[in-house]
Amino acid sequence: MRKYPSTIKFVLDNKIQEIDFLKTQIKPTTTVLNYLRSLPGHKGVKEGCAEGDCGACTVVIASLNNRGELEYVSVDSCLVFLPMIHGKQLITVENLSANDGHKKVLHPVQEALVDNDGTQCGYCTPGVAMSLFALYKNHENPDKETITNALTGNLCRCTGYRPIIDAATQMFHSGTHDHFCDNEESVISLLKQINERKPPIEIIAEDQHYLKPFSLEDALLLRKQHTDALIIGGSTDVALLQTKKRIHLTKVFDISSVDELDFIVEDHNKLAIGSGTSLEELHNYTKNRLPYLSEILRVFGSLQIRNMATIGGNVGTASPISDTLPVLLALESKVRLMKNNGQRDLSLEEFIVDYRKTAIDKDELIVMVSFSKPKKSETIKSYKVSKRKDLDISSVSACFRISLSKSHTVDKILIVFGGVAAMPVRARKTEGYLTGKTWNRETVDSASQILLNEFQPISDARSTREARQLMTRNLLIKFWDETNTKTEKSIGYEN
Repeated sequence: MRKYPSTIKFVLDNKIQEIDFLKTQIKPTTTVLNYLRSLPGHKGVKEGCAEGDCGACTVVIASLNNRGELEYVSVDSCLVFLPMIHGKQLITVENLSANDGHKKVLHPVQEALVDNDGTQCGYCTPGVAMSLFALYKNHENPDKETITNALTGNLCRCTGYRPIIDAATQMFHSGTHDHFCDNEESVISLLKQINERKPPIEIIAEDQHYLKPFSLEDALLLRKQHTDALIIGGSTDVALLQTKKRIHLTKVFDISSVDELDFIVEDHNKLAIGSGTSLEELHNYTKNRLPYLSEILRVFGSLQIRNMATIGGNVGTASPISDTLPVLLALESKVRLMKNNGQRDLSLEEFIVDYRKTAIDKDELIVMVSFSKPKKSETIKSYKVSKRKDLDISSVSACFRISLSKSHTVDKILIVFGGVAAMPVRARKTEGYLTGKTWNRETVDSASQILLNEFQPISDARSTREARQLMTRNLLIKFWDETNTKTEKSIGYEN
């Protein structure tokens, strides 16, 4: 029996919108895209791919951070279920322009697109405009790399990207103050009103059961009671079951709003990452701290995807082609699992047991991923081989971690690959051969021959078996080549 509210509330058009799923025909797994398309005044958002690749459905979500300020992120609305925006502001392309009492005034983003001929057919333009709007709200005079990163999730084959990038530069010429700044105080007040009370939301409607807790305590209790529910964090993977495979999701457990799972804590020895931390948060945090992790996150999907996807969700899927898992395995990470009456820590190697299978119990949740910080004397590098740089699934991904002695022999080496087996895997034979040997090209060439035959990958749409085997060998040689100068000349060895 349902004992929690079945209503969600969010801000759209500067007003609180309320949906009681018991009084409407709307399903709880209705995407924000399809909801907006059902409204008379918000049809600018489009569906192109229904899987988060084209960006035509991009909208911006504004939510309160722990300082009580609004933070704006671009997301693919085709992957976001309606209850996920409870307590947040939804902004669409129709909201960009303002009315001065006499006429509509274009937002600087829109003006710049017009001035630079940044649109042709217009189908993708609303999504492009929303990605630029999120850029506008989060940066001041960004460089080209930041601009192109913001647009990697938006396809636009008609216009081409040069005029769009020109528009992104121009839109900052008049500063970053807009009518959203003038209205922020009002929106913050509305969101605080919605978020004043936070009992779990439970929706039983249209033969679906949707559970959404807001505290870790409630999440653990509800998980114990509903072990058969499908867990979502950012839904960037699970939503595809509905949008692409047409699978009817009967029971969903949404932990996307459990703030206690969203944290990054660092001390002298350890880094701990809450399972609800978005990949973009992690990317930004590690940019100047852990380049081997931030670099692999930089080419993980698009900004819209990284804004929603969580580290807990990425680890929990146990995908053999995950970009982050080889790095986390090389860092010898641990996964903390928690249930209503206890917790346990497993190494990531113990946690992933088979193809997309983990050691998590039905009543447990992933609450944290942590690892000891590598020594300064260690060298770590990550790689991704794919058919294109952005928004592509890897054919092979890899992470190498090496510690050398003063005599330049290998004290310890970890070599981890994704895309060559049913799950991300260490090359233990190659590691064993290299350990204790001099780190030079001759040794690496011999090791690469062992590595060439250590795995038996499959052939699929992304690569052939033989090509994947060559990639593993060549990546080891690439790692040696890129780190040889550093290891010989600039590593400070610890006693």
